[in-house]
Amino acid sequence: MTTKKIWIICGIILLGAAAVTLLIFITEPKAQQEGATKQMAMLVEVVHAEKGDFIPIIQATGTVQPVEDVIISPLVNGQVVRRDPSFVPGGFVKKGDVLLQIDPSDYRNNLELRKSELLQAQTNLEMEMGRQEVAEKDLELVGRDSLSPKQRSLVLREPQLNAVKADIKAARAAVEQAKINLSRSTLRAPFDAHILDQNVTIGSQVAPGDNLGRLVGTEYYWVTLTVPVVNLKWLKFPDSEDETGSRVKLRNTSAWPDGSYRIGYLDKQIGALDEQTRLARVLIKVPDPLVQKTNENQPKLMIGTFVEANIEAEKIKEVIRIKRDHVRNNQTVWVMDDGELSIRELEIILTDSDFAYIKKGIEEGEKIVTTNLSTVTEGIKLRTGTEDSTSDNMENTTNETLE
Repeated sequence: MTTKKIWIICGIILLGAAAVTLLIFITEPKAQQEGATKQMAMLVEVVHAEKGDFIPIIQATGTVQPVEDVIISPLVNGQVVRRDPSFVPGGFVKKGDVLLQIDPSDYRNNLELRKSELLQAQTNLEMEMGRQEVAEKDLELVGRDSLSPKQRSLVLREPQLNAVKADIKAARAAVEQAKINLSRSTLRAPFDAHILDQNVTIGSQVAPGDNLGRLVGTEYYWVTLTVPVVNLKWLKFPDSEDETGSRVKLRNTSAWPDGSYRIGYLDKQIGALDEQTRLARVLIKVPDPLVQKTNENQPKLMIGTFVEANIEAEKIKEVIRIKRDHVRNNQTVWVMDDGELSIRELEIILTDSDFAYIKKGIEEGEKIVTTNLSTVTEGIKLRTGTEDSTSDNMENTTNETLE
């Protein structure tokens, strides 16, 4: 076969291939615009924006501490001759109960001695008053006008009288001090208390300043919490002792059974920020922390325990509430508006542990996109599963009608 024939055959083959290719492109089916649009729309899930009056729950953590906490220390020295059986670690005492008795013998004797000194001073006063009467008569005989005021004072024994009166005052003060020392030999509970430490027993020799034990009050405990400064304006603090602040639900998830909690109330705002976190510090007041007066099924608080607190803030009226997870970067939210994505900027007035409370940026009933999208662009097409189901149902109905 010659070279010329080979080139002719190759040309025919190329022309045939080109013709087949052209035929394929001409007869290719065209996609309908409606189907293409539906295929490009992203499938998302939505929830409707909710508007109303809400009570936010501000979450915080804190530590339990006593409101009343004292170290029992004597003001006089001596030997302990009596200790109340309740004065042991873990014991409970009522206000005024005798905790310890220091040997009072020396203080009783000293009181009697001071009383005798007072009696002697009073006797001296009576004797001096008798001398005053004699001196008054002598002065009448001599004549008052013949003596100077200083001489008359000496004749009437006024310095001696003043000295006796001073002795009486000193003797009375000594008696009062002896009574105080005698009373101080008995150590009593200053309030209804729970005993945490006890460092003394019968026979112990004690002196002023010794640490004999630690007592904490049982009427209330405090829980110290830290909260963001911006949230303080939504918290209610009492203006007097008769009022209560915002209600607080306390939980100890590591130690208490599921569903167990204690109720406390906002009591004080500490006027200094936490040095490490720069958060505001507040005090929660919990009544009857050791469950001595209320329901026995409530858990007891222990000093030093770490607890979680849910604070009921002031009611916020006429706002939109959405879940915190639905708030996107830069305080925006994704809204499905007429099948398209609309990115809205929000004016958030408060955020609690679960929700964001919005003043502007979204209206009641609008569809909030909850699905995380890989492509976020204003105006991209969106669809929901509900719309797909509705479209399928309409298509099936049309087919049944045609048949």
